[in-house]
Amino acid sequence: MSTSFGAQPSSSISKSEFLSSLPRWRRWLSRLNWHPVVEYEIREIEFERREIEHEKRMKQLESEIARLEQANSRLEHFEREHLSGSTPPPSTGDSYS
Repeated sequence: MSTSFGAQPSSSISKSEFLSSLPRWRRWLSRLNWHPVVEYEIREIEFERREIEHEKRMKQLESEIARLEQANSRLEHFEREHLSGSTPPPSTGDSYS
């Protein structure tokens, strides 16, 4: 079951918010106190939301890793081009390695 509520600021949804999002016939059934799966559906929606947030974060991290790998590659290329054949710079007494 895939139910979308759009972006909401809180990570959980209240029972009344969930019920208000249901079709009229389901709200009517809830008035009869016949809603055995409401809590399950709320948990399922929250799980899906967390899963989507996790996937977004993983994509962000993957793109950040790719960006850092490109920067590292450029730095290695720069070092090979400019520092490999030249004389080392004079030592200032400070050691950063």
